[in-house]
Amino acid sequence: MYNNEEIIKRLKYIISEMRMTQNEFAQHIGVDSSNLSKYLNGRLAINESLINRVVVNAGLSKKWLETGDELPFAKPQPSMPGHTLISGRISYEPVGAAGAGIPVYDIDVTAGVMPRARMFVDENIIGYIDLPDMAHGCRIVKVSGDSMAPVIRSGDMLAVRELTNVSHIFWGQIYVVLLDDYCMVKYLRRHDDPQMVILRSENPQYDDMEVSRGDIRELMFVQNIIHIDTRM
Repeated sequence: MYNNEEIIKRLKYIISEMRMTQNEFAQHIGVDSSNLSKYLNGRLAINESLINRVVVNAGLSKKWLETGDELPFAKPQPSMPGHTLISGRISYEPVGAAGAGIPVYDIDVTAGVMPRARMFVDENIIGYIDLPDMAHGCRIVKVSGDSMAPVIRSGDMLAVRELTNVSHIFWGQIYVVLLDDYCMVKYLRRHDDPQMVILRSENPQYDDMEVSRGDIRELMFVQNIIHIDTRM
């Protein structure tokens, strides 16, 4: 038996994170919109058919959807984003190409501070790449610096997913964190004070940072790390 109430909460969270209306999400997973409304209102019991449709068509973790464990869009080994190795140069599909894949933005999320409203605008798109295991709604950005080395190297690219609710944090995972004066890529760790979070680097030469939840302007979950090996 499924815990309908908890699964409904997770479905609503995913619909919000994917920035879809209920009708758009219903179409995306191949379910009649009126039936989806009944599922979300508790008038229809959650069943295996719905679970499988959501998992397959939205790219979700079935375990997360059913139990809340792991991460929504995680692959196996949820403590670390997936790595994709590309040999040589990335071959971009041109801007506007039909079905081209995930958009690549000509921005470095660790270089300076850029308001969110100026980040993901069409003029910053330099092309698209189609890679496996990229979930719906991701964007690809550049990253520099060595604070997360060797997990993330300077020059790597990140497939990130924006979060609409910065209070919903998966502890121990890697995020792009936007503050008023800084933008950085860090692990988010739980703080003893629930109003604070710890930003932790992979590189031991960098100290932990403690910041108030209220100072976090945007969070982007790092779904994949894309390493380009130009030696091959």
